Amino acid sequence: MTRREMAMANFMKGYNCSQSIVLAFADMLPVDEKQISMLASSFGGGMGRLREVCGSVSGMFMIAGLLYGYDGPETGQIKADHYARIQELARRFEEKHGTIVCREMLGLRVRHDAPTPEARTSEYYKKRPCAEIIGDAAEILEQYIAENPVASE
Repeated sequence: MTRREMAMANFMKGYNCSQSIVLAFADMLPVDEKQISMLASSFGGGMGRLREVCGSVSGMFMIAGLLYGYDGPETGQIKADHYARIQELARRFEEKHGTIVCREMLGLRVRHDAPTPEARTSEYYKKRPCAEIIGDAAEILEQYIAENPVASE
């Protein structure tokens, strides 16, 4: 199963968009699946259904941080290099979807949505492009990782 397929399957199981991404890459991470899933739980629905940055994009950024990020109070080139990496992932996603903002991709006018998510019914999945968006994010991240191998410690 590809990472795209894993991420989409995670979403269809009921994980939020951010969890769907991080769990598809969990085997590459220095943390366990429960921890990374809990961390990502806040970022679904464009950050707690605020409809801001798409959760799948936040998930990509979390994985990039765990694979390539820094852990000190950096202010120089290390930080700049990492931020350039994040901006590149965002650019690739925007190239495909025109934005990284949840509400814009979903065509929603509401900025801050009610905190209660919709039930995951077959109708829900029919009207939401989220599974495909999540799949695209997983593909973008997988390609980026292939192009930029993670340095082993």
